[in-house]
Amino acid sequence: MTTANQITPGMTLNFDGKIYRVESSVKVTAAKGTPFVKTKLRNLITDETIEKNFKLDQTVQEVSLIERFLEFLYPEGKEYLFLDIGNLEQVEVPATILAEKVHYLKEGIQLKAMFYGDTIFAVELPQFLEIMVVKTDGTDAIASSASTKIAVLETGAKIDVPLFIESGDVVKVDTQTNDFIQRV
Repeated sequence: MTTANQITPGMTLNFDGKIYRVESSVKVTAAKGTPFVKTKLRNLITDETIEKNFKLDQTVQEVSLIERFLEFLYPEGKEYLFLDIGNLEQVEVPATILAEKVHYLKEGIQLKAMFYGDTIFAVELPQFLEIMVVKTDGTDAIASSASTKIAVLETGAKIDVPLFIESGDVVKVDTQTNDFIQRV
């Protein structure tokens, strides 16, 4: 067990039966009253952020998330099937955990997943992926700039690309910002 005065940003805590990542932690001492630790916690399942105050000597349960690497196989109903590269077991990941990242999934894509026991809490795509353009449309650019057009990628993602990009081109995409980086 850890005491509240040891809480630092980046830690993972089990609080009220839910797993939270500490986003910020500040020790507060008032002229009158007991000092406390003011934290901002992000629920790893719902992505909801809450603020919680702890007494300095209050014990909190720190948990260790296990990092595993998964390779995407295919969608299965409302879940997505992955292969755990470490133990070669199949892992089903709910669409709610993947959220917008599903737009970059194609067979063979590897990502990092954070587990607590057998429960998956978060996934992280590689920052850059090379994906083929299947369709371009110059009429509805996301940034509404005359120098770009929308490209639909083989994964279903839509991004702004320069006018010289055509169907069949392979492009490098930043998965965190949804930005075109270069033609490959």
